[in-house]
Amino acid sequence: MSHTSGTNRRTTLKAIAGAGALAALPAALHAQTAPGRFIEYSNVAALGLPDQRLTIWLPPDYDAGTGRFRVLYMHDAQNLFDPALSNFNKVWAADRAMLNHADAHGEDPWIIIGIWSPGEDRYRQYMPRSAYDAAGPVLRAKMDQFGNGKPIVSREYIDWIAGTLRPWVNRSFRTLTARDDTAIVGSSMGGLISLYAFLEYPAIFGRAGCVSTHWPAIAPQSVDATDPEVLDIWQNLLTTQLGETDGRRLWFDHGTATLDAFYPPYQRAIDTLMQGSGWERGSEWESRVYPGAEHEENAWAARLPEIYDWVLG
Repeated sequence: MSHTSGTNRRTTLKAIAGAGALAALPAALHAQTAPGRFIEYSNVAALGLPDQRLTIWLPPDYDAGTGRFRVLYMHDAQNLFDPALSNFNKVWAADRAMLNHADAHGEDPWIIIGIWSPGEDRYRQYMPRSAYDAAGPVLRAKMDQFGNGKPIVSREYIDWIAGTLRPWVNRSFRTLTARDDTAIVGSSMGGLISLYAFLEYPAIFGRAGCVSTHWPAIAPQSVDATDPEVLDIWQNLLTTQLGETDGRRLWFDHGTATLDAFYPPYQRAIDTLMQGSGWERGSEWESRVYPGAEHEENAWAARLPEIYDWVLG
């Protein structure tokens, strides 16, 4: 297995698509990951966004064959694979879960395109712009505080994924490009942005996983247990944009401890809306509760095999 890195200069996806030899990262940075090949690109220019960073995992059979692979986009890539790169010295182990999923079902693994969160700009990149625009002045002021007064750029982010990153991935790697071969998954605010991409680009993302979705949108202590305005925003967003299933699949889940303890009232209301949407629970959408699970990477890693089985199955 190799783990390679792009140069530190600011570059574009067009530029890195034609990059030559890439310098290897120290072996310690990939000692705890699964078989396969990692490629990393840093300082990637994206219009209207902070510079982006990518960690791409290619399955073990990718280099040995000529077949094409389905593609999973995941947020917070620094916490997906390698504890040495993570914020909290714990990870989802997304590569190991993917190999186990593929072995259990006798199918090829998906390529994983991990997109790092941009540090202090994470909130403004992951907070759905349509929800922000629907907020009243008091709630919006709290959102602005969370984003340090900077503009919300989540629309630019999902446009970049769908319109720039994905086409580059499909040109640069052997991928299957159909809607049902393309999934997007994230946790917390990453759950919100995954839902946003799923709703805004129904012809591109056929599957989405919204893990421990941060429905309160800001610090939950600063709004009521189930803030009517916040809940109304999400319900309106789903009501107006969910549409017909057309074979798509949408996953929700949450734990019951730490930050996840704030989510059940919101998720129950969302589940009620989904029940009346015409989508069939169990095959087209799902919502699961993990009693005692906390809002952290070890909890998400523990249930990632179940998430993969349903979302990617």
